[in-house]
Amino acid sequence: MREIVLDTETTGFDPFSGDRIVEIGAVELLNHMPTGETFHVYINPQRSMPHEAFGVHGIGPDLLEPPQPPGPGQVILKDKPLFAEVGQAFLDFVGESQMVIHNASFDMKFLNAELGWMNLPQLPMEQAIDTLAMARKRYPGSPATLDALCRRFSIDNSNRTLHGALLDSEILADVYLELIGGRQPDFGLSSGSSGGPSAVDLNWRPSPRPAPLPSRLTAEEKAAHEEFVAKLGEDALWASTSE
Repeated sequence: MREIVLDTETTGFDPFSGDRIVEIGAVELLNHMPTGETFHVYINPQRSMPHEAFGVHGIGPDLLEPPQPPGPGQVILKDKPLFAEVGQAFLDFVGESQMVIHNASFDMKFLNAELGWMNLPQLPMEQAIDTLAMARKRYPGSPATLDALCRRFSIDNSNRTLHGALLDSEILADVYLELIGGRQPDFGLSSGSSGGPSAVDLNWRPSPRPAPLPSRLTAEEKAAHEEFVAKLGEDALWASTSE
């Protein structure tokens, strides 16, 4: 089973008010395990970068007003491709695989807006698994941010000083695997969320064979055994159990 864990960074909250995607990061899982295959691209949004968004991800200091020189790890966007140049490659990478996204409605809204402006196929919402909804259902009332889930599952996110789509996708892949039962979910013994054995596991007992296994003794071995028991006398224990 192939899944794509992905994240986006944007200039704001609403593509229909002029905000755009500036980064897409995605990692491939095969049978719930990372394969090492990734999709990562920075995108020129063809607009200025709001200071609020820049404070979150640190991308595009050249698009601030006034522009700033890039600091360590900051990415210049004016020389990056437009979404129109990478949209088809992104669709090809995702294909028909399930997408794993934290707060899926946000990323899907932006992705489908960008794809729609290119007249490319839309991504159906049912193709997305929302890990934010999963976390809220599993831990009601508890914080469900990516950082909070990393603390809950003891996942190292020390490199996450700013949001970044590829790094966040790699972290989210670890979080997702924990949410579905750990690194090897297919080996879990429980179908419940409490982590204990299910009722089926507790009540399981081996059933008798429908037919006894055939004896492995040869006729010669059986005759030799009977002869040996006869020599032990009438009080021998095996004399009453040899048949």
